[in-house]
Amino acid sequence: MTAKRAFNFGAGPAAMPLEVLERIKSELSDYHGLGMSIMEMSHRSKTFEAVSERAAARFKKLTGLSEDFAILFLHGGATQQFSQIPMNFFEAGRPVDMVHSGHWTERAMKEMKPVAEVRVIASSEGKKFRELPLFSETDISDRASYLHYCSNNTIFGSQFKKFVFKKNVPTVIDMSSDVLSRNFAYNDFDLIFAGAQKNVGPSGLCVVAIRKSWAERGREDLAPFFQYRNQIQARSLYNTPNTFGIYMADLVFEWIENQGGIPAIEKRNEEKAALLYSHIDESSLFSGPVKKEDRSLMNVVFELQSPNPELEKKFLNEAESVGLIGLKGHRIAGGFRASIYNAVSKEAVVRLVEFMKDFAKKSK
Repeated sequence: MTAKRAFNFGAGPAAMPLEVLERIKSELSDYHGLGMSIMEMSHRSKTFEAVSERAAARFKKLTGLSEDFAILFLHGGATQQFSQIPMNFFEAGRPVDMVHSGHWTERAMKEMKPVAEVRVIASSEGKKFRELPLFSETDISDRASYLHYCSNNTIFGSQFKKFVFKKNVPTVIDMSSDVLSRNFAYNDFDLIFAGAQKNVGPSGLCVVAIRKSWAERGREDLAPFFQYRNQIQARSLYNTPNTFGIYMADLVFEWIENQGGIPAIEKRNEEKAALLYSHIDESSLFSGPVKKEDRSLMNVVFELQSPNPELEKKFLNEAESVGLIGLKGHRIAGGFRASIYNAVSKEAVVRLVEFMKDFAKKSK
């Protein structure tokens, strides 16, 4: 019998599909009758290689990526990519053009600093990242090594719906918190990366989709491990990978397929977000600080209309007591945050809205 599960609104590591967890439980000690766990199996075995190749094929099919893309499962989470990408593709005198939309672009710039020059072409820092920065194609340099976006801002709760490109300028996008959550023109980008711990699987794994023709243009004077061309040639098996993470990612991709693919997932995500934002906008106690057209479907940020630390603490404690977990806002932004990733059910959002209504009544 499955124990009662919490409604997990944590930003990451985040909720996983229950069906996937139950599948893992059934296979954990004996994978497909082989008498050993997937965690005990050689990454060079035909069995594991089949898992890794199937996961890559499923990701490519779900996203509609062309054959010019390679799918990699790498170490270091998304943070390693902040420096590995410029290590490969930054050219002296050709800065990386950055769209600065929140904490994770700020962190990316910090990680890039030792290896690349960065030029901020647009920023919403002056508006506390409560809306997305505005810019046009003319703001992007013809000589940029590449253009860097973060598609969804986990901490501040904003999300790009449209993107600006420049011909002949490669474009990189960090999709750590909204990959596989919505219909998306994946082929418009040259490198897509996503830390796994929100919509893909356990922490410690990063999914990278890279245009093979761009990978071949990368520097060759790096340590071989950090060259994308070598990871592509080795099919993510250059060294011992996160085998359990890849196995879990494959099961999550299968789960998304069984839900009806990304179109069905997106529809459900839109319904969940609309339900929660609608209540926040109607509430006499809560408010949403993010510009409405820039609101994220994945990370719903809200706050008390009148600052009250004691009431905020009470809300979080009472929410946790009824199984609504992970609602505290990030320490940088404060307030509250409900992360409603793919695996978070509509039932969870309904329960949260009901709790918010009851709490508001009691707090009058």
